[in-house]
Amino acid sequence: MIFTQEEVQRIREQSPGMESEGALTEELLNLIYQNRWFKLFVPDDLNGRMSSLPDALRIFRECSRVDGGLGWLVTIGAGGGFFASLMKPEVGAALFADEKAVVAGSGAPTGTAKRVENGYMVSGRWKYCSGAAHATMFTANCIVEAPEGEEPGENAEIRAFIFTPDQVRIHPDWNTFGLKATGSHSISVADLFVPDRMTFLFTEVHAYGDELIYRYPFIPFAQASFAAVALGIAAHFAEAARDYIRVKERKANVQRKLEEQEALLSRTESAFYSAITRSWDELVLHGSLSEAGEKQVSEQCLSAVRSVLTGTFELFSLLGLSAAMEDSPVNRTWRDLQTVCQHSLLLPEE
Repeated sequence: MIFTQEEVQRIREQSPGMESEGALTEELLNLIYQNRWFKLFVPDDLNGRMSSLPDALRIFRECSRVDGGLGWLVTIGAGGGFFASLMKPEVGAALFADEKAVVAGSGAPTGTAKRVENGYMVSGRWKYCSGAAHATMFTANCIVEAPEGEEPGENAEIRAFIFTPDQVRIHPDWNTFGLKATGSHSISVADLFVPDRMTFLFTEVHAYGDELIYRYPFIPFAQASFAAVALGIAAHFAEAARDYIRVKERKANVQRKLEEQEALLSRTESAFYSAITRSWDELVLHGSLSEAGEKQVSEQCLSAVRSVLTGTFELFSLLGLSAAMEDSPVNRTWRDLQTVCQHSLLLPEE
C-alpha cells in the first residue's frame, strides 16, 4: 500500500472534477512530483528513482486503483524514462534532470521529416499524447523522406524527434467516454527545424546501457504496464460495486457475482505478477529476455485483460439503471477500464 485510506478518499473526491476538466489537479501533479513517479525508469543521477519492473507495476496498479486517470498518467509518464538511454547524454541530462520532467508523445509515425543541414524539417500531427498539458517535452515519430532523386523504399527510416512545449500546438480532441482526466490530446508541428541532437533512433543506445530496465523488450514492457493499470481499475470497480450493492440492497445473485469477480481478480493478479517476476528474474540472470519469455509475458497480459473485462462486464450488467449514470463511481471506473483495454497492445491477437 502506498496510499492511506484518507489519501484515497481525498483523491477520489477530486475524481469527478478531474473528469469534467479533463486534467489532474495541481495537488495530484505535485503528489506525483514529490514521489518521483514520473521517474521510475529514469537513472538516479538524473534525479530519477530507477525501479525494477515488478516494483513499478505495483505502483501503477495502486495508483490506478485509487483513480484511473492518475494511474494512466503515472504509467505513461514513467514509461517516457525509457528514452533517457536513447538520447545523447547531454540532451538526456538537460531534459530529465528537472524534478517535473515528463514526456508526452505518440509512437505512431504520422509525421514526415526531410533531411537538411544539421537537422531535419518536420511536419505532422500525432494522436493520443497523454498528459500533454503538463509535459515538459514531447516525442514523436516521423518517416524520414528519401533523399531527392531516390525512390522511397519500403524500409524507410523511422526516427523519433524531441519537441519542447513551445514548439507544438496542442489540439484538445480527447473525447473518449473514459480516462477523460488524462488529457490525451493530439499535437502538431509544421515546418519545424529540429537539430540532429534532438532526435534519436530506437535501435541506438547512447547511455545507461547497464540499466536492466532498458534491456527489457519494449512491447512486453508496455503491455505489462497497461495491464497493471487495467488490474488496478478493476480493483476499484469491485470496491465501487460493493458500495453500490450495499446501498441499493441488490439481490443475492448480484452479491454472488461480485464475490466471483473479486476471486477472479485475485487469481488473475497472482498469475500476472508471477509471470512478470519470472521474466525479471530471467533478465537479472541472463541480461536479456528470451523469445519464449517475451511470449509468456505478452500472453499473460492479454489473458489478464480479457479476464477482468469479462468479469466486470458481467457484474456491471446486473447493477441496474443507476449504474448507467455517468456521475456514479461504478460507472466511471467501468468506462475507464473499457478505455484502457482499447489500447492496440491489449487487443486480442488475430
